[in-house]
Amino acid sequence: MCVGIASVAREGVSYLQSAVGSVLEGLSATEREALYLIVFIAHTNPAEHPAYLQPWLHALADRVFLYDPDALDIDHVRGLETPEEKSGAHEKGLLDYTYLLKECGSINTSYTVMLEDDVVLMGGITGLNTRWRPSNNRPSKRERTFLGWNSEEWPIYLFSSLLAISGVVATTTAIRHCLPATTTYLPNETIALLSVVITPLLIILFFAAGQATTLPIPAGVHLMPNFGCCSQGLVFPQARINDLVSWYESKRAGYVDMLTEDYADQNGETRWALTPCVLQHVGSKSSKTNSPSRHKNQRTASETIWNFRFKEHDVESLRREHELQKEAEEGLHV
Repeated sequence: MCVGIASVAREGVSYLQSAVGSVLEGLSATEREALYLIVFIAHTNPAEHPAYLQPWLHALADRVFLYDPDALDIDHVRGLETPEEKSGAHEKGLLDYTYLLKECGSINTSYTVMLEDDVVLMGGITGLNTRWRPSNNRPSKRERTFLGWNSEEWPIYLFSSLLAISGVVATTTAIRHCLPATTTYLPNETIALLSVVITPLLIILFFAAGQATTLPIPAGVHLMPNFGCCSQGLVFPQARINDLVSWYESKRAGYVDMLTEDYADQNGETRWALTPCVLQHVGSKSSKTNSPSRHKNQRTASETIWNFRFKEHDVESLRREHELQKEAEEGLHV
């Protein structure tokens, strides 16, 4: 398995060390040998990234990957590093991702795991393997840190809300009709209060609580045919990498998760999501240094990406499963 992490320096903070450490945590010598870790320092001048000059990075990564001036237009990349371009970063972000994915593909491992540099894994990369086994031969898999309501489904939410309100009106009216004695307790004013005020407030509370609370996705690996937003980690089989690289290169700019979803839709590919998520986004500071200004009490987009179900995992249970998996694999090789 190849694990690729592209990293861009953030002013005053670095998450890369935690990300790399969480990937390698708990690996046996055999498992570490089977893993090829590439850390891509996505700067035309790598010394701008504080981790590049630190010994731990070169000691832990199998390869510290840099831009190759012979493989791409380095002047164009340098132009994408200006503050004006960083405010969107749609082109450079996709370029970096594609460049790293292509490099991981050249290693020719069965699977490639692409991670953001501001995430941590529960139970290390073995936690991912334990919860999602490559032997299942699933075409693609993603880790989403945002599993909330989708704006694309607003008509369904609106219809369901109106149906709930209509149900309250119909139920209270039917009770009053069938049980005349309740007329005293269910006058028109009470029915109006229940249907126009109380029920809408309960509906608002239902949505405010979040989908992870009110309609949680069952634990396990599930088909995810829609809504590719906010994926912090993607797993690709080797057979799909060349096609995806070509697809990304043809688009030139955009969000990787959404472009991946478009590719899957157009080519009849299957996407899988793992819940609870074994990745947690911890980067409260964006790599986009020219982000729009905000009110002091308003959270940034980076600060809003968080998965509350991450802590549902039992670290000790993951470790036991990992040990059982290692024993089973060692038994096969005896």
